[in-house]
Amino acid sequence: MINSIQNAIVIGATGLVGRALIKQLNELSSCEQITAVVRHYDVELSQLEKVHQFVLEDFLLLNDEDVHGHTHAFSCLGSTLKKAGSKAQFYNIDYEINAHFADLFDGLETHYLLVSALGANSKSPIFYNRVKGELEQHIRELGLAKTSILQPSLLLGERSEQRLLEGATQRLYQKMSHLVPDSFKYKPVTAEQVAHTMVVAAQYQTEKFEIYDNLRIQKAK
Repeated sequence: MINSIQNAIVIGATGLVGRALIKQLNELSSCEQITAVVRHYDVELSQLEKVHQFVLEDFLLLNDEDVHGHTHAFSCLGSTLKKAGSKAQFYNIDYEINAHFADLFDGLETHYLLVSALGANSKSPIFYNRVKGELEQHIRELGLAKTSILQPSLLLGERSEQRLLEGATQRLYQKMSHLVPDSFKYKPVTAEQVAHTMVVAAQYQTEKFEIYDNLRIQKAK
């Protein structure tokens, strides 16, 4: 049975995965409206007929009324230590805002879907992985109706901002991708693959809680 994504809300809508996701949702006949929570009005998103932009400078100000009535909630929000500028700012974006967004759906019938990361572990000595793991742990403890957590490896795609290390890694991978077997769990995936997996999970997941690791993202049909 297909679960219709009738009314979706997305944070991280202007990021690599968020844009890919919204474009795919916009093409679904069953999807009636997409609320993109953004800090600034986005011209590209305004070209998509089903998208309504909710401009909010501080996502921590999102409240129960803002999210009411959505069948699906997609969290594609994430940063890097370099872009965030400090560990405190990174924690604010990747943990506090995402946790707050998830909290708003506690006890509701909304299907919540999160882009996390391969290696997420609340006990990890690596700060990035530890924050991702702490967020996953927090979400597990909520009373969400249905949860999907995606754990992609390196994301391939054109970002609006430059990430020099990721860009160099992408170029190297593109030259050597034919040597990387599909069974390699760290194989990079495209933003479109991650977005597609989110759409598939939103429509077909029957379990209350599912993790989609990098291999599942690679193989999602």
